[in-house]
Amino acid sequence: MGDLLTHLEECWWSIKIQSFEDKGHFLQYAGRYVRRPPIAQRRITSIGQRTVRFWYKDKRLRRRVYVQCSLEDFIDRWAQHIPEPHDHAVRSFGLFAPRALRHTSAAISVFLRQEQRPRPKRRPWADSIKRDFGHDPLLDHTGKRMKWARRLESKASR
Repeated sequence: MGDLLTHLEECWWSIKIQSFEDKGHFLQYAGRYVRRPPIAQRRITSIGQRTVRFWYKDKRLRRRVYVQCSLEDFIDRWAQHIPEPHDHAVRSFGLFAPRALRHTSAAISVFLRQEQRPRPKRRPWADSIKRDFGHDPLLDHTGKRMKWARRLESKASR
């Protein structure tokens, strides 16, 4: 084992360090992970002005270990669990569950000192086709805009 570690110590290692231009860029990157938090909500026992207290299971000692750290240290520890690009977040629960998200998103905006933006209106399907494929699906073969007339009854229901 010692020989292996000595050999690996001499090898060249390529380490990717990602930098973020602003908070928005970081939140977009980290947003993939909010559906599967690295620590369950029930394990956070207290959140103070400058500290967070939580517990974890130490499997060697077979007991709970309580940890108190600064907010910055807690976020640094949490950020280590952000998955690589294209990893999938499968489960959602706790603070990030769909039912709780409308409440927690407001708290996150307050924490970041940012105004919460309203949800954008849904984009019409024709605009999406025009943006992605470069042609307007609502123009007929002569270039005139089509209008809704009526729905035709299917042959099966006649």
